[in-house]
Amino acid sequence: MKSLVSFSQKAYDKRVMGKQNKTVSFTAMKNGTPDDYQLIAANDAETASELPNRLIAHLKEMAADDGAYQISRLDHVLQCATRAHRDGADDDWLIAALLHDIGDVLAPFTHGQVAAEIIRPFVRSEVTWVVRNHGTFQMY
Repeated sequence: MKSLVSFSQKAYDKRVMGKQNKTVSFTAMKNGTPDDYQLIAANDAETASELPNRLIAHLKEMAADDGAYQISRLDHVLQCATRAHRDGADDDWLIAALLHDIGDVLAPFTHGQVAAEIIRPFVRSEVTWVVRNHGTFQMY
């Protein structure tokens, strides 16, 4: 967990130090100005651009967690992605295989839904559906 905290702190420091600490002028959304919303949009774009690095950092954290299984959560998703690749799966399925358990630690009872929402903007709907529901049918 220490390295995730360290990574998060570094990312936060970079974002805060790299900006002029601008904040919006309002306390209620209805009072926002066009400049406020441009600032929010720029911040959202920067946050979105950091997503790949945050996902990689979280995958690395999964190496230290085995969930009481015989292999780590990272090894499990790497096995899944490797098998999907060897089977000729397209990029959407490879993303699904690699990230399907990304929510295990943060949302143990709804991890499929968390992972599905993370990948939803980037993959086909049927892939999102499988990731969302994989916990239901993985025992069969």
